[in-house]
Amino acid sequence: MREARNTADLIDENRRHWEERVPLHTASTFYDLDGFRAGDEVLDRFQLEEVGDVAGLELAHLQCHIGLDTLGWARHGARVTGLDFSASAISTATDLATQVGLSHRARFVAADLYQAVDELGAGEFDIVYTGSGALMWLPDIARWARIVAGLLRPGGRLHLAEFHPLTEILDDEQGLTVNRDYFTRHPRTYDSPGSYADWEAETAHNTVTEWHHTLGDVVSALAGAGLRIEFLHEHDTIPFQRYATLVHDGSHFRYPGRSARSPLMYSLAAAKPAR
Repeated sequence: MREARNTADLIDENRRHWEERVPLHTASTFYDLDGFRAGDEVLDRFQLEEVGDVAGLELAHLQCHIGLDTLGWARHGARVTGLDFSASAISTATDLATQVGLSHRARFVAADLYQAVDELGAGEFDIVYTGSGALMWLPDIARWARIVAGLLRPGGRLHLAEFHPLTEILDDEQGLTVNRDYFTRHPRTYDSPGSYADWEAETAHNTVTEWHHTLGDVVSALAGAGLRIEFLHEHDTIPFQRYATLVHDGSHFRYPGRSARSPLMYSLAAAKPAR
């Protein structure tokens, strides 16, 4: 059993893990930066439909990694600001913005998520966006929700597209059998060599810690921060092969045929009341 360590040390260890993955991801076919430079769409269709027209709006992307989705929103007309705790990821995102001619409409800031209001400004954004695989890296979901509320202008909205918390407790083969406790809130520290973008890559910083947040945790945190939930949608596809049994379906994966299914992703919108 691992020795208990403080949260700051765990987050710093996660940061080193993600710093090391940046060059792997920029070179990977998973992120396909060449395709993006050529004009490929990177945002899920359901997200484009749910968020709607973003032209001229101020959008903050929290935990933006190398900025691909951030710049995807910029291509649809938003003025975007991406924030991530990895300085290497932010440098890559900034360079990518220049390469695709979006530096006039995109900026990127290296900072801890919980410092976002101080770094980006209170009440500066029409939309706060958070994409897949972000919340599990945050120890305090209620504080996250307060950060989101603090960034939004009155009448602004959060759009969250995230892996369904059920995916974290099911078996890795079929994705149907519960083998972990859904209600545990203890941090889970484990070794994760390679990357979802290249499982064969040789890596040194492989120890990571995740925090499990149930769907109820997320919804309650946002409501507690004064935001009004507009919708909560559950989806049967995911952008990578989370379980061995999933089959490829275009740019995503889903359960095969008529097999029993569990939700793989969810999306949520929450609005800050107008004055």
